[in-house]
Amino acid sequence: MAWDIALVGIGKIARDQHIPAIAGNPDFTLAATSSRNATVDGAEAFKSLPELLEARPDISCISLCTPPQVRYADARAALEAGRHVMLEKPPGATLSEVHDLQALAEAKGVSLYATWHSRHAAAVELARNWLADKAIRKVEVIWKEDVRRWHPGQEWIWEPGGLGVFDPGINGLSVLTAIYPRPIHLTDASLTFPENRQTPIAADLTFRDPAGAEMSAVFDWRQEGEQTWAIHVTTDEGEAKLTEGGARFFVGDEEQPTGETASAALGGEYPSLYARFAELVPGSTIDVDLSPMTHVSDAFTLGRRLTTDPFEF
Repeated sequence: MAWDIALVGIGKIARDQHIPAIAGNPDFTLAATSSRNATVDGAEAFKSLPELLEARPDISCISLCTPPQVRYADARAALEAGRHVMLEKPPGATLSEVHDLQALAEAKGVSLYATWHSRHAAAVELARNWLADKAIRKVEVIWKEDVRRWHPGQEWIWEPGGLGVFDPGINGLSVLTAIYPRPIHLTDASLTFPENRQTPIAADLTFRDPAGAEMSAVFDWRQEGEQTWAIHVTTDEGEAKLTEGGARFFVGDEEQPTGETASAALGGEYPSLYARFAELVPGSTIDVDLSPMTHVSDAFTLGRRLTTDPFEF
């Protein structure tokens, strides 16, 4: 039996990832959408989520792809209506609002899934298993990309709550917290803001590992040409690295095969997300891990503010 699902926010990420992933998952049928100015063929269109919730009580699942600044109100409305909810990353604009959504989901007896798509990259599971018993000496997270390529004209990312460079950087942090064998915490940060923007275009972070490993992360949205999404790890048994956002894992110079990992078998990150959502819905299970978002929040708390040239698309 397939569940009817509604997609809220029909923008680039919905068209590039969510719609194909839903179409390829036999557990879900895209029954409706909510968007101010976009529709999807074959799905009933609504201008707002409250309108959709009232008109379609048969739709049990809601997937939210709107910017984080406006997601809370829709998520709360869906949960209040007794629907299972899936949140695009980051799950909200603040930690406290996501805590509130989790409490509401528990009270209503429905699922809430805060997704981290990069954790479902094909080689992340391999990296986690390989690192589990290693003595780790050093970790470097390098996440550098071109904002004009990945967020063309999207002004919301430069507004408070839009995260700026942490919109992609949080993907790197989601992978780091998935593969690392113990909790870490942020100790230092420098955030670089364009003089005409409210969110950073670059960030340098330092973490403390209780076992003593040296840990850092660098994020930059000004990278032209080849894009870099990598985690380099030095251990007592040699060097390892995740590249291409977690799609490939190397021990030394030898690439490790990903053919047996769950994400690879499902065909990618977003198909894997919807497969996980399908596991949660029958038991009204909640899956909310806020560790990547906590590190970002700490960065804004601890970060020294640096200023650079204005940015325009």
